[in-house]
Parts: sequence; structure tokens; C-alpha cells
Amino acid sequence: MKYNYDFYKGEDLYSDGDIENTLLEYTSKYKDGEYDEVFKTDVRWPIFYHLSKIRQNIIKWYPMEKDAELLEIGAGPGAITGALCDKVKHVTCVELSKRRAICNGNRNENRDNLEIIVGNLNEVKFDKKFDYITLNGVLEYAALYTESSNNPYIEFLNNIKRLLKPEGKLLIAIENKFGMKYFAGAPEDHTSVKYDGIVGYQGPQKIKTFGKKELQELLENTRF
Repeated sequence: MKYNYDFYKGEDLYSDGDIENTLLEYTSKYKDGEYDEVFKTDVRWPIFYHLSKIRQNIIKWYPMEKDAELLEIGAGPGAITGALCDKVKHVTCVELSKRRAICNGNRNENRDNLEIIVGNLNEVKFDKKFDYITLNGVLEYAALYTESSNNPYIEFLNNIKRLLKPEGKLLIAIENKFGMKYFAGAPEDHTSVKYDGIVGYQGPQKIKTFGKKELQELLENTRF
């Protein structure tokens, strides 16, 4: 495993707050897969969310070519990075936050098929293209980090498409804005406003999720 700070400008552009210091402590103290010891005494949701092995279920089922190269965009503290490293020849992660990237590195320090790049994807220069690209909980933030005069989500997807090989595949996981919990009155995950996604996001925020039809239209507009 190696870090690449060539595109890091000294500022973490995304953070879940001080809880990341605790994540850093746990990933330094325990090896990946040993976090059941943590959960015996620390049952806070962010800790379980970032460190639980259950998170890997979102990708473990998908068949990948063993000899492939994969780009994980927005790897965070490494919830699925190890599972990806098990599936392909090489994984390149891009993460906005140095602190979150170090958590990931701590969890995967013995991997010889992993590079973690710290910086904004839109500013990273790649010398290769990839067989797979994953966007796991990332697309909803595209408008925050992508300059666009039209549609930042389409611009972001177009930028990603240039990094795929001709037969490459893009895998997207994102909250469904029409999720049942939202109809039941749960606040929207990103804005904390009830029914926000269902009514089409009325506020000025630049974070939004999509329904299935909207996702299909985004992908069709970018010719995926």
C-alpha cells in the first residue's frame, strides 16, 4: 500500500467531524476485521457505519475479472477498499480527506495492490484507464466539487467516463431519495429535512440523491 499526496493541497475538503479522530485511533490500534472488539464498548452509529464488515456486502456479490484495475472514487475510511483489493489485481483510491485516507491505509497497510491518492478527483492526473470504477455514496456530492455551467452531475460522470477503458464498467451505489424510510418521515440523510428529496429539494444545498428514473436519465445523457 502506498499514499500519493501529489494532488493534496493541505486541506481536508470533506469530513464527518471529530468522530474521524476516533476512527483514526481505532484503525491504528486494531487490524481490519478485529472491530468486533470496538463494538463491544462503542456502539455509536458512525463507528459501526464506517468499520462494520457488513458494508462490504454492497460489492462482494459483484463478479469482477481478477486481472482488472479498479478506481474507487471517494474511498473514505476504507469500508469496502479491502473487499475490492481481494477481487482485482490493483485498486487506486481517490479520497478528499487525508485523515480518512490514513484510516483506509491503516486498515489495508499490508496490501501490495493498493494506492491511495489524496485530493479532488477532478484535479488528479491519471496515466492509465480502468476496467472498473466505483462510486459508493459519492455521486450525490458531485455539485460540491465539480465546476459546471450546466449540470455538475453530468459533468462529473463525463469526467469519470474518460477514465474507463472502452469496455469498462461503472458501479454506482447511492441512497434512493424515494426510500421507504423517507415516506415514513425520516429526515433526509444529507439535509436533515423531512421529505426533502421526495419534494425535489427546495433548499439551496448542493447535495442531492436520485430516484431510479433520474439515475437512468443521467447515465443515458452521458452515454453509458
